[in-house]
Amino acid sequence: MSGSGARDGGSPPWGPADPVPDLDDTQAIPGLGAVPESGAAHGRGDSANGEYCSARPGGPAANGPAPSGPAPEPDGPGGPGGGRGTKQAPGHAKGGKSGKKSRSFWRELPLLFVIAVVLSLVIKSFVVQAFWIPSGSMQNTLAINDRVLINKVVYHLRPIHRGDIVVFDGNGSWDFGPPASSNIFSKAVSELEGVVGISHDPDIYIKRVIGLPGDHVVCCNIKGQITVNGVPLSESSYVYPGNAPSKLKFNITVPAGRLWVMGDHRAVSYDSRGHMGDPGGGTIPESAVLGRAFVIIWPPSQMGFLNIPATFEQPQLNASNAAGGNAAAGGSSATLESALDNGTPIRQAASPVPLALGFIGAVPLTWLQRRARRRLRNRRPSS
Repeated sequence: MSGSGARDGGSPPWGPADPVPDLDDTQAIPGLGAVPESGAAHGRGDSANGEYCSARPGGPAANGPAPSGPAPEPDGPGGPGGGRGTKQAPGHAKGGKSGKKSRSFWRELPLLFVIAVVLSLVIKSFVVQAFWIPSGSMQNTLAINDRVLINKVVYHLRPIHRGDIVVFDGNGSWDFGPPASSNIFSKAVSELEGVVGISHDPDIYIKRVIGLPGDHVVCCNIKGQITVNGVPLSESSYVYPGNAPSKLKFNITVPAGRLWVMGDHRAVSYDSRGHMGDPGGGTIPESAVLGRAFVIIWPPSQMGFLNIPATFEQPQLNASNAAGGNAAAGGSSATLESALDNGTPIRQAASPVPLALGFIGAVPLTWLQRRARRRLRNRRPSS
């Protein structure tokens, strides 16, 4: 008979006198729900999506053997067996990780920025700094609006050399204004402004070193050349075309710990010659030097390194000759002062170099601290 539950026209699997088994007694596999019924029993089996109908209490027995292999996971907590639910699709897991990484990046960004700013301040204070040239006192070596980088490390490794182009603070030697504020907050603001090239310091100058401590510097010999320790300087490679080495006569022995400096555009440079009446006779303290200008970074047409001219490499310059040279002291400074640029100070320039170096250094530091924090978190015992 059809519908009797007989298999292949045979007898049912139990005897006529045997009671029909109660399907409510079917035990559920922990975490998986009831033993699934064959999809063929009710026509609802779906092997494609893993869904199976559970046995109905008091319903007829399955018409076929139970499906082989591990039982599939139920639909979720609301499923027939009260299981844990299906696993997440791989795409969901990846999306979760991606979102977590994105949130982690935005959390790390402020720290990255702070580290970069701190590093840029350190670089600006101790390594390199950019300056803008506002006047023509160093032409043609440095033109108006050039941007230069100064090396602040070099003079910790070697002494100042003749021919170096140096940036220095003229306060106390060429300028005698009120001292700079010692307020820590003001200094911090000034340093931060300096990172982006804003400067309020009117006492910073750039000149070329002509005489070192103990040198006897004289203008001029019979040929009109400046001499250092009796050795004439050949300055045509860097002095502004058409300029005489100096129209103002001078004869000075540079005091210990000080420097005699001059601009390359001698007709307009307000340099040591214009400050001979000041303390130090126009010289500046070595301690006032901030660094050596070593490269022009802007504009592209002017980019290049600032090397020491060959005339300063003469070995005779190092032989002290206090009596050497043709001293021609004296002379009027009226002609010179009428043409001078009044010592226009240079200014800190907006340069991306310190900040860029700060970010370059901040990336590995941020990565290292993040990795260390993650390792520390993994080592903590779980609660």
